[in-house]
Amino acid sequence: MPQLPLFKMPMPWMMYAGVDEAGRGPLAGPVVAAAVILDPASPIIGVNDSKKLSEAQRERLFVTITTQSRAFAIAQASAAEIDELNILQASLLAMRRAVMTLIAQGHRVRRIHVDGKHCPNMAGTKSDGPDEPGAFRLGDMDCLALIGGDGTDAAIASASILAKVTRDRLMVAMDERYPQYEFARHKGYPTARHRALLIEHGACSEHRRSFAPVRAVCS
Repeated sequence: MPQLPLFKMPMPWMMYAGVDEAGRGPLAGPVVAAAVILDPASPIIGVNDSKKLSEAQRERLFVTITTQSRAFAIAQASAAEIDELNILQASLLAMRRAVMTLIAQGHRVRRIHVDGKHCPNMAGTKSDGPDEPGAFRLGDMDCLALIGGDGTDAAIASASILAKVTRDRLMVAMDERYPQYEFARHKGYPTARHRALLIEHGACSEHRRSFAPVRAVCS
């Protein structure tokens, strides 16, 4: 899967960051976002939408992406922030944090390509270059929201893999603190087993109380 020329980039340093998140649907845990700048001189074979890959493939590609990409950053928004903001805004906040981490690392991020139809608020960041058709201007940074981007854009696909693997690892670690919910098994998603355990034990501090199944056991 190649990096798509969705923006004209007349200068070699004008590389874009692909951005995606994982964990919008679960009843517990954070939403995790990643931002990845790929290295054209070091293409990564096999990247795809993380949902279309096996766990073993994702784990292998996680290592490849984090060692071969030009830069990457991973960030999250907590369950408490999800409850405060709503899941969409918390997802966009996690994306913003990931991109801002790249900038803090010293990378000249001028453009971002985001999976889906919403762009994070990047107001206050700096960008060069003219506006282009199909792009949204966010503050001083360009963003393209691309529905299905994790299946067509290698940088977004790479970000989806980093976000998914990181979140799964966080949920396995959470399982050690809250073994009664079996988070390592379902990763917080609303499976029948998770719902049954939620009813049996009530909610923990990592459950999203703004989500209906959790709210029901807290009322």
